[in-house]
Amino acid sequence: MSSYVIFTDSACDLPAATLKEWNVKSVNLTFHFDGETVQYDNDALSAAEFYGYMKQGKTAKTAAINTETFRKHFRRELEKGNDILYLGFSSGLSSTYSAGNTVARELKEEYPDRKILTVDTLSASTGEGLLVDLVKNRRDEGASVEEAARYAESMRLNICHWFTVDTLEYLKRGGRVSATTAWIGDTLNIKPLMHVDNEGHLVGVRNVRGKKNAINGIARKMKETALDLEKYPVYICNSDCKDTADMLANSVKELCGANVEQITDIGPVIGAHTGPGTVALFFVGKER
Repeated sequence: MSSYVIFTDSACDLPAATLKEWNVKSVNLTFHFDGETVQYDNDALSAAEFYGYMKQGKTAKTAAINTETFRKHFRRELEKGNDILYLGFSSGLSSTYSAGNTVARELKEEYPDRKILTVDTLSASTGEGLLVDLVKNRRDEGASVEEAARYAESMRLNICHWFTVDTLEYLKRGGRVSATTAWIGDTLNIKPLMHVDNEGHLVGVRNVRGKKNAINGIARKMKETALDLEKYPVYICNSDCKDTADMLANSVKELCGANVEQITDIGPVIGAHTGPGTVALFFVGKER
């Protein structure tokens, strides 16, 4: 049986050291700031630097991974005789997965003896990362590339994403809420509870007043829907608000009796749209 390489992309918001430890390859999305010609890789700036620029009023625009970049990374492994499984950023939020899938189809003709499989995770940020974690465990247990791909497809709609933002300003900039809604929400200290739906889209569920109520609301969603917290890991990520992430971890522990495996930074590709002060919870549940 040929060996295979798991690929993901930088929208998974997992540290490079973690991916290296897992023997998972990643391809970078990019971003730039309005008025600048420099195109940055997703990991070119630290979280503190990136959100510092946003707080200064700079607006970041993100770019999907193009086909040529995928072609370069995939071909490198194919030429080593490896098969490929790509777990990609939700097609409901980016054209990145489509580009990777297009290249996979093209390269199958060029490398007919290799298997090149792709799965749209319908996930974002560390939700995507959580699915990568589960799939690499299957690989390490001896699953074939086809079995790992089927497992990813069977689990992707069980990856729950719940998050809130400190201000609606950045969602307004991205056109996800109106200027009036953002002004009223921030004036009244309204915090949205949001998640990623079964089509991989970012959607609002309800609004609450105040950060504490938002944090507790997210933890209660986990209590209502989580599956086997002793078996599956729980992740939290944040955009320059570690204190809020710690608050959420404590709420998860108190309400659900679960320990958070990792607290990571939300990278520029996701953070450009949600802004600093975002905190998100990811877990395996019976439904999204």
